[in-house]
Amino acid sequence: MLDPPVVTIDGPSGSGKGTVSRAAAKTLGWALLDSGALYRLVALAGRRAGIDLHDAARLGNLAKELDIRFDSTAAGEEMVYLGGQEVTRDIRTESAGSDASKVAALPSVREALLDRQRRFAAAPGLVADGRDMGTVVFPDARVKIFLTASADERAARRYKQLKEKGVTATLAALSKEIAERDQRDITRAVSPLVASADAVLLDTTGMPVDAVVERVLRIVRTRLSL
Repeated sequence: MLDPPVVTIDGPSGSGKGTVSRAAAKTLGWALLDSGALYRLVALAGRRAGIDLHDAARLGNLAKELDIRFDSTAAGEEMVYLGGQEVTRDIRTESAGSDASKVAALPSVREALLDRQRRFAAAPGLVADGRDMGTVVFPDARVKIFLTASADERAARRYKQLKEKGVTATLAALSKEIAERDQRDITRAVSPLVASADAVLLDTTGMPVDAVVERVLRIVRTRLSL
């Protein structure tokens, strides 16, 4: 088993894994790996360099050399930097998420980011959020959780998040986007979205965020005897 301990939280878009992972990491005082942000950064860097998002060779090389940094404000809000430039909002748009899903299907990009992701593991522990954390990146993780929720609920959650940020969106468009991303993630040839055989499955449909976080923390503390 890995030392320091790693908790993987995987699931489809809108399942709440990002929010839950961030809250769990904060409560535990552990490091956080937002693997989705890495793929969003590769896609953003590719767009800015004029690289076609299907160009596996160039994007793979770009991913290897990516100059990125994760930080936070005094209030605990995330700050993400690409090449020294703050791009936090740029990588959190719907288009950035769609682009990330496309580049994440490229084996060259996934291979380039594998070691970088594993280096996030540090004392006293790591909460790793993604789609293949428990199956590929940290297959020996001591705790694996797979979050899911109905497609309608996931679209509604995303709609609420965007409205709170003042971003115009429609439920129909978000539902279509989530369905397309699910299809890409589930059917990609390398590291498809699938629950690890030893993961705890948790359907969050109808559950408030606080309840999900509490359930996840209870699982972690029980499995690790914290």
